[in-house]
Amino acid sequence: MSTGTLLAIIIPVAVVILLIAVAIVLDRRRRRRLQERFGDEYDRTVDEAGSRRAAERDLGEREKRHESLDIRPLDPGLRDRYAREWRGVQEQFVDRPESAVHDADRLVTALMRERGYPTDDFEQRARDLSVEHGRTLEHYRAAHEVDRLSSDHRATTEQLRGAMIHYRVLFDELLTDGNQSGSGRS
Repeated sequence: MSTGTLLAIIIPVAVVILLIAVAIVLDRRRRRRLQERFGDEYDRTVDEAGSRRAAERDLGEREKRHESLDIRPLDPGLRDRYAREWRGVQEQFVDRPESAVHDADRLVTALMRERGYPTDDFEQRARDLSVEHGRTLEHYRAAHEVDRLSSDHRATTEQLRGAMIHYRVLFDELLTDGNQSGSGRS
């Protein structure tokens, strides 16, 4: 074989190998970024979607949707009002734990709405929250499940107490997050 023929074979093969290597590196970088951003929600989405590619496509769609939302910080007066309302919800837990959990759910939803999140459907709320609050989203899911159980009077006092703690984690994050970043977006 002549040198020209060898080069005509080797160069395209080398280019293909290089393109594959670049694609692998970019894919790993994207996966790592999504895992860092979404935390446990990344693994949960992979499990639900059945494949990593489908999950990553879904998470990318969540990011695009989130960018179109007008997520905004709370002004100090609203932040103080929500903090007072939360204290009231916590105080009623001793005498009316089921009502307190329902009120905590309503308060978290109202706070989300105030910040600019759509609040019509729980699953969509969770998907929208996952973009900036993926690391605390499991708290919200767990609390919401207990709230659902308590609607049928099937939640134990310990579950109700746990739900209040779970709601508090997300509540605190929503209450202060927009104020810290200045725009509500990362």
